[in-house]
Amino acid sequence: MSETSGSSSSAISLRLVFILGLLSAIGPFAIDMYLPALPQIGASLNAPVGAVQASLTAFFLALGVGQPLFGTLADMWGRKRPLYLGLSIFVLASVGCALAQDIHTLVVLRFVQGMGAAAGMAIPRAVVRDLHTGHEAARMMSLLMLVFSVSPILAPLAGSGVIAVGGWRMVFWVVGVAAILGLAAMVRGLPETRPADARLDSSLGGVLQAYGFLLRDWHYLGLVFIGSCAMAGFFVYLAGSPFVLINHYGLSTTQYSMAFALNAIAFIGAAQFTGALGKRFGLVPVVKVAASACGVVMTSLLAYYLLGGDQLIVLIVLYFISSALMGLVIPTTSVLALEEHGEIAGTASALLGTLQMLTGAVAMQVVGVFSNGKPLPMVVGMATGALCGVLLTWITLGGQKSAARYADSLQ
Repeated sequence: MSETSGSSSSAISLRLVFILGLLSAIGPFAIDMYLPALPQIGASLNAPVGAVQASLTAFFLALGVGQPLFGTLADMWGRKRPLYLGLSIFVLASVGCALAQDIHTLVVLRFVQGMGAAAGMAIPRAVVRDLHTGHEAARMMSLLMLVFSVSPILAPLAGSGVIAVGGWRMVFWVVGVAAILGLAAMVRGLPETRPADARLDSSLGGVLQAYGFLLRDWHYLGLVFIGSCAMAGFFVYLAGSPFVLINHYGLSTTQYSMAFALNAIAFIGAAQFTGALGKRFGLVPVVKVAASACGVVMTSLLAYYLLGGDQLIVLIVLYFISSALMGLVIPTTSVLALEEHGEIAGTASALLGTLQMLTGAVAMQVVGVFSNGKPLPMVVGMATGALCGVLLTWITLGGQKSAARYADSLQ
């Protein structure tokens, strides 16, 4: 009987992870599938490059602005209603994008679409916190990231195929259908994990009080920015690697896609061990060791280029290792950041996502000022993010007080 019950519970957990992963991936798919279409959109709508790129910027901006909004609604209304609202907005905006006749309309609708996608970015982490804490939450978060992280591997290829068959407008029909599937999956398989008696008073004062509390919690902010530093390194690589790997090292676009996928595989694969490692050693030690090791690896890569090295294999191998270590740091710090904020998990999750995205965007923009198509500026930015993460790790988690505070993560 117990074995049957355990199997049933495991099946339900995997189904829930799949649904939450699908909801989380809708926004990234709307970015990654869209990238190959940018030149075609410019030609179709007679728009300059800058205006077409603004449609991408609008989506990122909306993701940053929308997450705190939907996180707050998730604490006040429960988890499912804001998800229904967000996905409905996303579907309607996707239809509008597919029918847009000028670039200005497309930019506005991409912002609206990003606002809807923000619900799927912010709320699934809160659902995980509702259901689990400690190493079990880390295990579920890592499975969630497994589904979520498929996007940078498959979406660009899928987008290219869709564009070849139906043009750029077909991309928006496809992501709209994906959101409808997400809505259907929610109806059938996602329970409401925030009961009515646990919801916050729906007042502006209560919202501001929750954010004020989080912004004064230096331990929470420290954990958020440890993950943000890791995310910043990835954003810098995301922006710089096409120029470095294709233009500087001479890879074809297919070879570049394979190199990019290799890093994603390293991240995803390592993330699957967070639950087991957290259960055996504790979540805090996992973060300390992984963040410190990532700092050592990225410092070694920086030293290699500063000393005149310029071999692609060195960059690929060391960043593969770094990506694996980030796969341990990011989901684990997310779990720890939400650990003591169960009452406002939606708000805490949303603020976490917004701060990490903004940190990554700022890092990408700063490094972009110094980029010259060669590896060194990119590597400096990546190494700086890793070393800042090490510093924050030992400031936030290094003391005995922090160890005692999270001793239950060993249970």
